Amino acid sequence: PCSVSNILTFLWRANGKPGAEEGVADRDSAAKWGIEKRMITEGQDLSAPCTRIMAVSFMWIAAEEPETETEVSFTDLTEGADYLPAVAWAVENGVTNGTSDTTFSPDNTCTRGQIVTFLYRAANAASASAEQAEASK
Repeated sequence: PCSVSNILTFLWRANGKPGAEEGVADRDSAAKWGIEKRMITEGQDLSAPCTRIMAVSFMWIAAEEPETETEVSFTDLTEGADYLPAVAWAVENGVTNGTSDTTFSPDNTCTRGQIVTFLYRAANAASASAEQAEASK
């Protein structure tokens, strides 16, 4: 399973290691960054397993919380929940879909392989958006 520390470190590195300090472990710098970005709170258990809802929320926040046009209708998500824009962003950008046509499985623990796949898809979506923006100039 992927831990909260793992995904934060992956995201922090993918974002150019902001605030990196010599002699400070990447996981510690990533946790500090996660707190600054309000992904996690001070004292949160970083060894806890990362769930699907955490993964898409962290990634959406790292992407600067972009707005989406997609509406999600998974039956296992709470109506009006703070995480719904993150799920919509993940679906709209092909980062991940539901685990079925009607469920997202927000509390399922992610493996490191799933997280790497999510990150790869998010990077490709960001690259495609940048290319579209450049082409429209």
